Amino acid sequence: MARHTGRLVLVATPIGNLEDLSAREVRTLAEADVVAVEDTRRTGRLLAHAGVDAHMVTYHEHNEERRGPELLDRVARGETVALVSDAGLPGLADPGYRIVREAIARDLPVAVVPGPVAALHALVASGLPTDRFVFEGFLPRKAAQRSRRLEQLATEARTLVFYVAPHRAADDLRALAAAFGADRPAALARELTKLHEEVWRGPLGQLAARAAEGVRGEITVVVGGAPGDPAAAPAAADLAERVRQLIATGVDRKDALRRVAKEAGVPRSVVYDALLDR
Repeated sequence: MARHTGRLVLVATPIGNLEDLSAREVRTLAEADVVAVEDTRRTGRLLAHAGVDAHMVTYHEHNEERRGPELLDRVARGETVALVSDAGLPGLADPGYRIVREAIARDLPVAVVPGPVAALHALVASGLPTDRFVFEGFLPRKAAQRSRRLEQLATEARTLVFYVAPHRAADDLRALAAAFGADRPAALARELTKLHEEVWRGPLGQLAARAAEGVRGEITVVVGGAPGDPAAAPAAADLAERVRQLIATGVDRKDALRRVAKEAGVPRSVVYDALLDR
């Protein structure tokens, strides 16, 4: 393996409370040759708070294809490039994955300086099972794509973690309640680590109704996994046979798929795939 004196360092930054900025993070940012940021104004305030005078360049979803190779060229020349997002850990629902992948492909060193992560904070505070969970990030904005994603997750037994934009909270919560059931246990965490941190806990339907009245701040939603034992799910052959039985009695194929999916407690796509396979 080639030896390099430079490195790419992903540095987690506070998700709200500046007191969460660690001494290691401050030192890493101060020692970096360049700090790649989403927003120079936002990170500039953080650096000023930490007393760090750093050279900043932008790195975000709109310029990462162009800026990423430039930054990695600097690493290859022996420089330290620190990458931060507006808040939290870069690469987790924020730019970062692509440059890490390319750095690894170029055999360049990659390091991570850990810090607060909203997904884990909300998960632990939710009171829902933490032994096995799935991080889903932001749901698709388009209703059809969002519905398909949620249909795929409807039978997921692990706890689910979503990031939600405040202006889309009501729509996303309603979609979650419709896909998973209004009684599915959940928690909505907002303004984590800040003065007005708050966690709402209750059934999805209740949280959706509350969000419809208005909710502000950065939001993370944690949803309990689907009840029941996945191993006990009906076999594909049984699902297909049930659909055929309904069709034989005169039920429309589309309605038959919907009814069987509801009876079995599985997404309609599962029933459709079972029918195609038989």
